[in-house]
Amino acid sequence: MVGRKILDGLRKGTKDVYALNVQYARSEFLKRDDQVLALRLQQEERLNARKKAAVDIDRARAYANQNGIPYAEPDPDLDEDVAMDDVSSDNYGSKTIVIHIGSQNLRLGLATDALPKTVPMVIARRADRTEAECSEPLPKRLKLDEDASSEEIFGEEFAKEYNSMAAEFKVSRRQNKRRVLPNSRELVTKWNSTNPPDMISEHNDPLRIDWTELPSNPKAAPNYIVGAPALRIPERSRPRYQLTWPIRHGWLNERDYSSRNQLYRDFFLIIEESIKSELGLTHKRDWNQYSCVFVIPDLYEKMFVSKVLEEFIRDFNFQRVCFIQESIAASFGAGFSTACIVDMGAQKTSVCCVEDGMCIEECRVNLKYGGYDVTETFIRMMLFDKFNYNDFNLVRRHDFLLAEELKEKYTLMTDENISVQLHEFHLRAHGQETRKYSFKLYDEGMLAPMGYFRPTIFDHSSKLEGRHKLIPPSFDLYDGKRNDPLCAAQLAVVAHAEKHIPSAVAAPPAKSARLLGTPMPPAGTPSRQKLLGLPSHLNGDAEGTPRSSVAGSPPAEEIGTPQPAGEDANGDGFTVQGAQPDTEMIDRTVPVMPLEQAILLSIHHASGSDERKLRDFLGSIMLIGGASKTHHLRDYLEAKLRAAMPQYPKEILVAPPPRELDPAVIVWKGGSVFGKLRMTNDSWIGQLEYDRLGSRILNYKCMWHW
Repeated sequence: MVGRKILDGLRKGTKDVYALNVQYARSEFLKRDDQVLALRLQQEERLNARKKAAVDIDRARAYANQNGIPYAEPDPDLDEDVAMDDVSSDNYGSKTIVIHIGSQNLRLGLATDALPKTVPMVIARRADRTEAECSEPLPKRLKLDEDASSEEIFGEEFAKEYNSMAAEFKVSRRQNKRRVLPNSRELVTKWNSTNPPDMISEHNDPLRIDWTELPSNPKAAPNYIVGAPALRIPERSRPRYQLTWPIRHGWLNERDYSSRNQLYRDFFLIIEESIKSELGLTHKRDWNQYSCVFVIPDLYEKMFVSKVLEEFIRDFNFQRVCFIQESIAASFGAGFSTACIVDMGAQKTSVCCVEDGMCIEECRVNLKYGGYDVTETFIRMMLFDKFNYNDFNLVRRHDFLLAEELKEKYTLMTDENISVQLHEFHLRAHGQETRKYSFKLYDEGMLAPMGYFRPTIFDHSSKLEGRHKLIPPSFDLYDGKRNDPLCAAQLAVVAHAEKHIPSAVAAPPAKSARLLGTPMPPAGTPSRQKLLGLPSHLNGDAEGTPRSSVAGSPPAEEIGTPQPAGEDANGDGFTVQGAQPDTEMIDRTVPVMPLEQAILLSIHHASGSDERKLRDFLGSIMLIGGASKTHHLRDYLEAKLRAAMPQYPKEILVAPPPRELDPAVIVWKGGSVFGKLRMTNDSWIGQLEYDRLGSRILNYKCMWHW
C-alpha cells in the first residue's frame, strides 16, 4: 500500500516520504525456505517419497511375516546420489532426453544410451534460390579473375600473414634439424596450376553419393528438410531449397534471418524433428512422460535459456527440464572433480576451470573460433597456392562436405612428415561426372590449425554481422544494466583482441538502431531511465527480459541515483569489480586470443594467488570437442604451454578424455550422467513451478548463480 501511494503521488507530481513501518521490517516473508515455492515443492516431494518408501517397507515386512519369508532390511546408508536402476519400476533415465546443441552438430539421445545421435544443425526450406546463388563464395575473394595473382584475390593482409607464418615455420623446422627444400612452395604452385582433373563417368564410380530424393512433382516436395538429408539435396533441385544454420559461433544466427519468430521456429523445429526421427518418439502427445537435460554454454545468454525453457515446457510439453553448463557436464562425463576444460567446437572454443564439480565463474572464456575456421583457412591457403579446383565454395553443399573431409585427412600439428606430397580427391556433384583431382600439398595442413595459436590468420569479418539485430540482450529490471554473464577473464580476452587483433574489431555504427518495444538509453544517459515506461514484457515485446524478481520497477524518483563503487560486483553480471565495462566495445569486438594464452588466463583467474590450485589446474588440462581431434594437437599445445610457463616443466599436462571416450561426445555423456543422478531432483523444473513463477524459477533451480 505504501508503494502504491508513492507511485500515485509521483504520477500527480507530489513527493511524499513515508516512514517504514516496523512490522514490515520484522516480517519473515520469503526469509525461510518453506516460503519459497520451488524449495517447498522439493521438500514436499522428498516427504512424499519417504512416506511411500515407509509404506512399501511395512507392506514388504507384513508379506514376509505372513508367508514365513526372511525379510532383508534396506541399507540406511545407501547413497541417494548414485544412479538407480529400479525407480518407479522403470530403468531410471530411460525417459530422460539429453540435448547438446552446437554451431554445426546437434547431439541428443536418452540418458541410458551409450552414445548420442549426431544430427547436423541445419534446416533446408523451399525457396526461389539456393544459399550459394544468393551469397558470395567462401573463402572470400577480392577478385574472381583466374589470371589475377594470389595477393590480388585474397588481399595483401592475408598474403602478408600467410607468408610470415610460412617463414617462421621454415625457421622452426631448421631449428628442429628438419630438411627444408628452398623451392617447396614453387613446386606445389606449379603442379597444382598445370594439372586438370580426370573425368570418371558416374557408373564407373564405386563411391557415388546417395543424394536426397525429391518427388517428381515439385508441388509434392516437403516444405523443409532437417539434418543430414538437407546437406545432400542437389543444388539444382526442383524446387530449390535454401539451407540455414540457426546457430553460429555459439549464438543464435541473427545474420541470416529477418524475423525473430522464424529463427526460433527453425531452431526448435530441428530439435523436434530430430527427437522424432532419431529417438523414435513420433507422437508429441507422449512427450509429457519425458524429462529433458539441456546443455548450455558456460557464458550463456539469459534470453536464450529462458526461451528454451518456455518452449520445452509449453510446446514440447516435457514433464520437467533442467540445465547444466558445458564445463560441468564435461567434468561429469570424464569423472574429474577438478580440471581445466578446453572445449574446441566447430565455431567456438571455451575454456573454464572446474573445482569440486562446480564452474569457477571468474575464469570462463569463450573464443569465437573453432574447427570451421581451420577448414576455411585450409581451403584459402590451398587456393592461394593455385589449387587446381579453383571454384571451391564452402557455401555449396558438396564443397562444404568435401572441405571437411580434406581437413580431417590432411591437417596435423607435427612437422615430422611435412614435405611436398602428392594427394588426390574425388569431387562428386549431382548431375555431373565425378572429377578426380591430383594435387600437391606442403605445409598448408599444419599452418591452418596453427591459427588456434595465431588467430590473426582467421577471417573474423562476418562473425558479428547481425548481432542483436533481432534479439536484444538481457537487462536487469531494477537497475537497467545488462545482466548476461560476463567475467574478468572474458573482459581480458576482449581487451587483448581490441589491442592486438585489429581485424576482430568492427567499425562503430553510424547510429544505433533499436528494436521497437526494447528501448535503450542513449550514450551518456543514466541507464535507469529506461525504466520509466512499462516493463518489456508489457511493452510489445513478447520475448522480453526474464524478470529476476517478483517486484516491479523502482519508483521514477530513483532514476540517476549514484551507485556506490563496487555495487553488484559479481561474476555473473556486467559489473566487474566496481568498473562498468564498455558494452559498445564488447558488442563490436570478436573475443579471440591465442589458445595457450587463453588457457593460462583462465587458470590465473581461477587460482588467484593459490600456488596449489595453480599446479592442480596446470596438471589437469583436458582437451575435448570435435576440433580437438586434430592429429598431435595435444602435444603441440603442451609444448606451447611449457614454453610460456618454463617454471612449471613437470606440472603441465594436457590429457585426452579418459577411458578412450570420444572427445566430441563427452559433454553429452556428462549430461546423461547428470540426468541419471537422483541428486538432480533439485535442478528439475516442472510444469507447476513454471506456471507459477515463469523463468524466475531459474534463480532457485540452477546450480550456479543465475
